[in-house]
Amino acid sequence: MFVIVWQFEVLSNPLTGINQMNDSNKNHISRTLLLAPVIFIGHFLEEAPTFVEWFNAHVTRGITSETFWSVNLSGLVITAIVVGMEWLARSPFSLSLAIAWFSFLMLANALFHIIASFVDGSYVPGLVTAALFYLPYYFWLVTKIVKSGRVKVSVLIFAALLGAMPMVIHGYRILFLGSRLF
Repeated sequence: MFVIVWQFEVLSNPLTGINQMNDSNKNHISRTLLLAPVIFIGHFLEEAPTFVEWFNAHVTRGITSETFWSVNLSGLVITAIVVGMEWLARSPFSLSLAIAWFSFLMLANALFHIIASFVDGSYVPGLVTAALFYLPYYFWLVTKIVKSGRVKVSVLIFAALLGAMPMVIHGYRILFLGSRLF
């Protein structure tokens, strides 16, 4: 009996009513999200030297180096906002938003780099970090979120599909139509 009462007191804070076991799980997901900006920075630094040249060889309406940096810095700001929202809210919405954003930024982008390397038959700028960091990190994050039980799996799947869709369309247009979505 003492063990059960002690366990309850350790896991529940009577002042806040917060179940600390679940809160710890939420903190763990939030801490996991802190890696996202670092991984993203590593990815666009791998792309930086030759991506604009590679991209412009594939589309009729190319981009400039300034556009590349503007897009990636905007992506970094959005990533920081998504991570910050989860730290502040720790809600089903903030996790669903994180899945949607990282499905766009990491999952679909990694698939784009991998497929592009097969289509080109050579290295595509960003391939290494996409394969070695984006995919493992994304699936590690998704596994943690699913195990947390904070969001229904059906909602996570919907958010992932919705988030990935623009990058999937954009990648398809680049590789097979010689154009771009944005």
